[in-house]
Amino acid sequence: MFRGIKFLPHVTRINFVGQRFYGFALSIAIIIGTFGLVAFKGLEFGIDFSGGIQMEVRADHRVDLAELRTQLNALDAGEIELQGMGDSGREVMIRIPAFEDEATQNAALKRVRDSLGPSFEDRRTEVVGPKVGDELIRDGLLATLLAIAAIAGYVWLRFEWQFGVGAMLTLLHDVIATLGFYALTRLEFSLTSVAAVLTVAGYSINDTVVIYDRVRENLRKYKKMPILELLNLSVNETLSRTILTGGTTILSVLAIALFGGEVLRAFALALIWGVVIGTFSSVYISLPVLYYFKLRDLDAIAPLEEPETAEKP
Repeated sequence: MFRGIKFLPHVTRINFVGQRFYGFALSIAIIIGTFGLVAFKGLEFGIDFSGGIQMEVRADHRVDLAELRTQLNALDAGEIELQGMGDSGREVMIRIPAFEDEATQNAALKRVRDSLGPSFEDRRTEVVGPKVGDELIRDGLLATLLAIAAIAGYVWLRFEWQFGVGAMLTLLHDVIATLGFYALTRLEFSLTSVAAVLTVAGYSINDTVVIYDRVRENLRKYKKMPILELLNLSVNETLSRTILTGGTTILSVLAIALFGGEVLRAFALALIWGVVIGTFSSVYISLPVLYYFKLRDLDAIAPLEEPETAEKP
């Protein structure tokens, strides 16, 4: 009879919580690195946040980006940025900076289109004003913070306050680390990137809740077990599920990164990073928090009911 493939031993005994200081050191390095990158280099804001005009054009010949950049920058339409797309050398993304009024912006767009001529096909054009971009930055930040607060509140009510604090710290860590990934790789940060950050938070908390649920079960089951040993037991019992879920998720998102085109590539790469960092934080952030907040002293956790036994005659 076929019983399936075992990727890991039935019970592993890896001392994850005992190595928490290495995890803390890596997390602190990631957070400090993120703040440094954002402060000195900033994020590569897309048209959604920075405002301006973004065009995707396709030529009937291979494009010399240097020559085209010189041609367009002579139009008095601001500092125009060009970026090649795809492998054919014929697709180009053109970014025109935002102007104070709509009439000036439309005039700049017309000059660029006239300069490109009939040999370029305008495949997509987006126009976002500077005020709209500022509003989207504010709304995106607010949406992220509200999502973190709502998730932490749910975990607090579902378990205990120690679990809620651990979940919130884990989510903040993952969001900051994902922003650092965008700042380091210089991938465009747009509304799609906000969706990627929230998706990473959702994946991370899913993994964290699975481990937390096993911790709560073991607290009821092993009342005299030292807390460090109990936390290690819990994460080892869920390790196979964590690795298989993360691995299959990465394979799915990798297909999007490879074959989804330029628009979805930044989103997919951020998700791959998020799965890795989310798995890491579920083990090395969420669990040690329970230890430092003296989870073993909880009196609110009721013992498991003993199974009923039939009375002897």
